[in-house]
Amino acid sequence: MPSYDSTRGRFRLAENHLAVLGHRMDGEDVPSELAEAEHELRQAGLTDQSGDLDFALSPLVSTLRAPAVILHVEALGEHGTLHHGVTIGDGYVYSHESWPGSEESEYVRLEPAMLVWALARMVNLQGDGTEGVAASEIETTMAVLDAGLATLDGLHGLTAAEGIDRIAEALKAAGLTRKSQLSTLAMVIAGMRSSWRMTAAWQGHDEGASALRVRGFAVWDCGPLGYWRRELPAEPVLPGQVDDTTPLRLVRVDAKEIWQLITALLPETAEFAQTPHPG
Repeated sequence: MPSYDSTRGRFRLAENHLAVLGHRMDGEDVPSELAEAEHELRQAGLTDQSGDLDFALSPLVSTLRAPAVILHVEALGEHGTLHHGVTIGDGYVYSHESWPGSEESEYVRLEPAMLVWALARMVNLQGDGTEGVAASEIETTMAVLDAGLATLDGLHGLTAAEGIDRIAEALKAAGLTRKSQLSTLAMVIAGMRSSWRMTAAWQGHDEGASALRVRGFAVWDCGPLGYWRRELPAEPVLPGQVDDTTPLRLVRVDAKEIWQLITALLPETAEFAQTPHPG
């Protein structure tokens, strides 16, 4: 069910609720397949019997419908893939965070000064101490990585050391022979807590013409083994762009460096498409 918390100005909404609100904002009839979602919005008091939006909801809907910048976080963990992010509009900034097993996301208005902090919290950025590793950079191919990941479902019942050895055997058989990188990558795969990628998109310019601009980066969160930035394949990765021969490069980074990467995602004023002045 959609809901609204007036104490923190936050909403819980699913994609079908947002679709209903979009139709209402455009003055359109709501399709029959969204009738249940429309009923839920009325029950929650977010729309009235005529379908008009509650006053508190209007800034969120207007921001989502006319974004200046969209920041998207795709996080893969134990419970599958979750999607979070921030939408920057004309005068408002809203974050949204999903929850495992729920169709609804929580939408909260942000102060612009809290933007980087909110994105860092979405990926659980921590500054804890980390363990030493034999190699701070790993260079191999996606085929080697896939071979290591393919072993994970078969590690049940093994000790941690046995599991790392099993992964290392698969990595070596797939072609990774440098000992320091072999042992490090095996430990990193075994200790991976989550992986995520963060992307920014906005309407910018390319050689003077208006064009969609996108940039991003990807990180593995390996708990005590630290954070590893995936430099290759570089984000944004498009469907069909990666195969077994694609180079993989992982570089160990600390929380401060990730904070700087998040900050660098945000476009500067000069990177936006210029609005033509009336003649």
